[in-house]
Amino acid sequence: MTCQTYFNLLLSRRDYSVKELEKKAQEKGFSLEEIAETIAHLQSLGYQSDRRLASTLIESGKGKYGKAALRRKCLSKGISSETFEQAWQEQPEPPDNLAETQDLQAKVERKYKITDWANLDPQTQTKVYRYLQYRGFNPTEVLAYWREEID
Repeated sequence: MTCQTYFNLLLSRRDYSVKELEKKAQEKGFSLEEIAETIAHLQSLGYQSDRRLASTLIESGKGKYGKAALRRKCLSKGISSETFEQAWQEQPEPPDNLAETQDLQAKVERKYKITDWANLDPQTQTKVYRYLQYRGFNPTEVLAYWREEID
């Protein structure tokens, strides 16, 4: 199996970053020169694009995760910060950046059985902060937005 065939097989299933392709090809025993040439060829044909992969990851994670968590996911796949920022800027921006958190708010309310955002007990508030922070959202801004929305 040639490097070209192997990459075509991989890319037929899903997008991979350059770093992921390099790692997989090295594990298969292909030479670094052959890997670099094949990746350049695939990019010239439009079969591989780190920016497209970053855009896909952002689209699939928007509303579930914040910018920081999505950046971490892209970095873990070997996508540079510059490529992530370009893909982030290309995404259509909702009128209000926090408006996309309505689904998230419903999930949090169900998970922690919250009925009144104005009177959260400290223990629940801490859990909600951690939940939001883990997903890359700024908990202070999101909670303030949700409290204002109710008032």
